[in-house]
Amino acid sequence: MSSKLKAQFMKVKYIILYFVLFTTLQISSQENLHASFSIPANLKENANAVVRSSQLDITINSVDDMAVYEKRIITILNKEGNSNIDAFVHYDNNVKIKTLEALVFNQSGALIKKVKKNDFKDVSAVDGGTLYSDSRVKYLEYTPISYPYTVEFVCEINTKNTAFIESFTPVNDHFLSVENSSYTINFPSDITIRTKEKNLEGLDVSKESLQNKISYTVKNIEAIKPEAYSPAFRNIVPVVLLATNKFSYEGVYAEVEDWESMGKWFYNNLLSGRSELNDETKKQILYLVEGVSDPIEKAKIVYQYVQENTRYISVQVGIGGMQPISAKQVDLVKYGDCKGLSNYTKALLDIVGVKSNYTRLYASPTNQISVEKDFVSFGGQTNHVILNIPVENQDDIWLECTSQKLPFGFIGDFTDDRDVLVITPEGGKIKHTKKYHTNENLQVIKGGYKVSANGDIDVSIHVNSKGIQYDDKYWLETETERDLDTHYKKRWRYVNGMSINNMQINNDKINNEFIEAISFVAPNYSKLVGDRMLLPVNALNRNTDIPDRYRDRKLPLKIKRGFKDVDEIEIKLPTDFTIESSPNNMVIENKFGSYKAEIIVKDTSTILYKRELLINDGEYPKEDYEAYREFYKEINKLDNSKIALIKNQ
Repeated sequence: MSSKLKAQFMKVKYIILYFVLFTTLQISSQENLHASFSIPANLKENANAVVRSSQLDITINSVDDMAVYEKRIITILNKEGNSNIDAFVHYDNNVKIKTLEALVFNQSGALIKKVKKNDFKDVSAVDGGTLYSDSRVKYLEYTPISYPYTVEFVCEINTKNTAFIESFTPVNDHFLSVENSSYTINFPSDITIRTKEKNLEGLDVSKESLQNKISYTVKNIEAIKPEAYSPAFRNIVPVVLLATNKFSYEGVYAEVEDWESMGKWFYNNLLSGRSELNDETKKQILYLVEGVSDPIEKAKIVYQYVQENTRYISVQVGIGGMQPISAKQVDLVKYGDCKGLSNYTKALLDIVGVKSNYTRLYASPTNQISVEKDFVSFGGQTNHVILNIPVENQDDIWLECTSQKLPFGFIGDFTDDRDVLVITPEGGKIKHTKKYHTNENLQVIKGGYKVSANGDIDVSIHVNSKGIQYDDKYWLETETERDLDTHYKKRWRYVNGMSINNMQINNDKINNEFIEAISFVAPNYSKLVGDRMLLPVNALNRNTDIPDRYRDRKLPLKIKRGFKDVDEIEIKLPTDFTIESSPNNMVIENKFGSYKAEIIVKDTSTILYKRELLINDGEYPKEDYEAYREFYKEINKLDNSKIALIKNQ
C-alpha cells in the first residue's frame, strides 16, 4: 500500500473512531440521566424530585403558526415527588398533538415501561357541563413500583394560536432541583420578542440573543425548601417572561405594545358582541330594578340575581380560551366559568344602565400576585376574571361573580390587594384591587364565663368578624350542625371536653360582618391543687401557633395581611375563692404590631379580662424573622398566663 493510500486510510479510520466514541459518549450521557446514581449530591438535598434535563423549543413560523417541542427527564426520589412528573398536554381544536410519549426507567437506568400517545389518559378539562367540550387533557397515569425512578417525557404540538408564549420557568415547585434546563425560541424577522428576566442573579445561566433566536440555559439549581411567612413562590424563583408584539388568536390578528392597546384589542375582538340577551331576560331584570335609581343598588340586585340563578364550573388553566361564552348561552344553561359568569353579570348591568369592566388578574388566596405593569403579554400573568364597577369620587367596587355566597362588593383574600388588568372600550388599564387594611380585618369577642368551685367553666360569647377575618368564617353559614360542632371544638382545641349548648350564626351581607353567638361548658378547665385553683385567664382567643424555627433562614419575612383582635371577657369566679395573685398588665409594641393584656378587678368575684392583638402586614429582611418569632413566643406565653385563686377559710 502506498504511503498516500495509507495516510487516507488512517484518516478515515480516525474519523470513524471519533464518530463511534462521540456516539457512545452521547448514549452514555443520556443513560446517566436515566440512572439516579449520577445525580449530584447537592441536588438531592431537600429534593423530592430532580429535573435531569428539560428542553423547551418554541418555533414561531408565522404569526398564525407555532410549534412547541418539549423533552423532559425527571427523577422522582420519593412519593412526594410524583406530582412533579408534569407529563400532560392540553389540547383542543386549535392544538394538534404531533408527538406524545413517555419512558419510565428504574433507579439503574433500565427501561421498564414505554407509554405511547394512545396510552395516555384522555379526559375532559372541565368539571361539569358541555361549554368547552373540545377542551381536553392527555396525561400520564403511572403507579411506581419502587423509588427512585425516572420519566422521560416528549411532547410536540402545533397551534395556530401564537398569543400564548410559554415562559422559561426552570423551577415550578418547592423540593424540586434542576440539573439542566434550556429554552429556545425561534421567530421570523417580522416578529419582535420582548423579554423580562426575574431572579436570575447568582445562577449558572447562559443567554444567547440573535436576530431570530433567543435561548437560555441554566444549570444546578438546588431545591427550595418552603419557609413560613415568605414571599410568593413565583416571586422568588428564576423566570423569563416572553411575549410577541403581534400574534394570532382564534384567527384574529393582533399587534400590541402596551396594556392599553392589549385591552382595546381584547375588548373589540373577544368581548364585543358577547353581551346580547333575550327579551324575556331583559324584561325580568328591568322589572327587578323598577323604581330603583341608585346605580349601586341596581348593581346589588343584579348581583343577587346572578348568585341565585347560576352556578360556577371550573376549567383547568390553559383550557377554555380567553374569550367568554356569550351571555345568552350562560342565561340558557345557568352555569359558566369565571369568564362566562363575569361577562353575563356585565351584560345584565348594561341592561340596567350600570357601567362595569371585565377584569383579568391572577387569583390566589395565599399570595397577592400582581400583573406586571411594565410587561404586556396575552397569557400567563392571569388566571381569573372578576368585574370592576367604577364609582365617581369613591373607591371602585369589585365583584367576584363565581361565588353564590360572597356579599356584594366583597372579594376577600382570593383577589385582594393586587394590580389587575381592567378592560374598557378605550383600552386596558392597570388598577389595584381592594386592600383590606389591618384595622379592617377585625375580630371582636365579647361575653364571659363562669368558673365553678370544681374548675368547670360555662361560656357565653359573641364573636364579630370583619374584613379578611369575615372571609375566614362566612362559609360556616352553610355548614351542618355536626360540622359546626367539630369546627368550634377545633377552634378552641385547648379547652378539653367541650360540650356546645348553642350555636347561632348571622351572616350580615349588608355590613359584611359575621356574627357568632356561642355557648358551651367544659369540665376541669381550672386545675385544683390543694386549696388553690389555677385559672388560665384567656379561655377564648389563645394563640397556639409559633412560627417555625429556621437555623439558616433563606427568604425574607413576608406578613401578607394584617389583622386586629379585641377581646373583652367578664369572668365570674367561684364565691368561695379569692384572688391570691394575677398576671401583671402587659404592653408590647414593635414594628410587627402590638399586644396588650389587662385584668381589671370589678369586685371580689368578678374580673374583666381585656386583650388586644394587632399584627401589621409588611415585608422585612430575613434577619428580622427571629425577632418576629420571639414576638409570637411571648404572645403565646402571655396568653397562657394564670390567675391563682385560694379557697376561703
